[in-house]
Amino acid sequence: MRTIHARYEDPLDRIWITCAERVGLSLVREAGAYASTDGRGTLRIAIPSELDADDSLAQMIFHELCHALVEGPDAFEREDWGLDNTSDDDVLREHACIRTQAFLARSRGLGTFLAPTTDFRAFHDALGADPLVRSEAEAAFNDARGAARSIELAKKAIARVDTRPWSPHLTEALDATASLADTLRSFLPKATTDPLASLWTKLEAPSGRHAVGFPLPREGMEASRRTCGDCGFGVSSSRGLRCRKARRATRADAAACERWEPALRCEDCGACCREAFDVIEVQKNDPFARAHRSLLVVRDDGSFDLPRPGGRCRPLSGDGSSEAPYRCALHAERPRTCRDFAVGSDACLTARRRVGRST
Repeated sequence: MRTIHARYEDPLDRIWITCAERVGLSLVREAGAYASTDGRGTLRIAIPSELDADDSLAQMIFHELCHALVEGPDAFEREDWGLDNTSDDDVLREHACIRTQAFLARSRGLGTFLAPTTDFRAFHDALGADPLVRSEAEAAFNDARGAARSIELAKKAIARVDTRPWSPHLTEALDATASLADTLRSFLPKATTDPLASLWTKLEAPSGRHAVGFPLPREGMEASRRTCGDCGFGVSSSRGLRCRKARRATRADAAACERWEPALRCEDCGACCREAFDVIEVQKNDPFARAHRSLLVVRDDGSFDLPRPGGRCRPLSGDGSSEAPYRCALHAERPRTCRDFAVGSDACLTARRRVGRST
């Protein structure tokens, strides 16, 4: 009788099991689990016989990691990321997860391959060319306010991809999956009428990479009609144009990447004056400190904090709409810390990412 010294393991499974481990999750296959986390570092996923034919372990792990991105790093300590799927807010968070999933997968040609397979698949399929823009088909699933909220959450999630514990592991797993898919393309049938054809036949063409490193936009995205020169984060200097997001040089006439944004307007954004930061430090010799002492809290070193109860600076009004743009009642007198927040600067980008305005 032959002695077995090894067992076969699907290479795609290995990529995503290792990704989960490096992010901080130990995978357990368990009957009846479907997909759940215990808040103590264990991710449970159902055994293969309990999953649908178009489920893959890769997609299920990817989906759970996108949930973690939406909820933030503290969610690793909460059972099922703190979600119980019984409230409208949890539905919006599921939508945000799916938007994040689509945004990260589509540029690599994996949008359908790594799409969710639950009842929320219908929402995924209703997404437009840009999952961070509400499509007409989404009206069956959410109103404009709900869509705006899920898009905001998805942008926050995407901004976390390059932070710990996800970075660099999630990006590496996605790139490894795309590389494996590229290898397999020449081995797949050119055409098939089989309604249950291999999931690998659902691969799309990857969008390619911009010179600054970000993916190129897909057809139908607003960015596909734009250039780096009209991006809100393209900064001109004596050496030419520089992308603040990628921290790399580009050209004004270069076709934009998928992270393109229109010209920035403080009246629409207000990120630096909202929950992006808890307080603003004001130096004790700042004229603002003398003129508005009642708004300030004294620090141990004698300087001051301008606190933000409820996540907003007290002089800030408006909600960013055309009817009520963001306004600072004390803008002309604002402290030096606020004056140093240049539009389109690194600080501006950080604030926008924290409130879900930029990716």
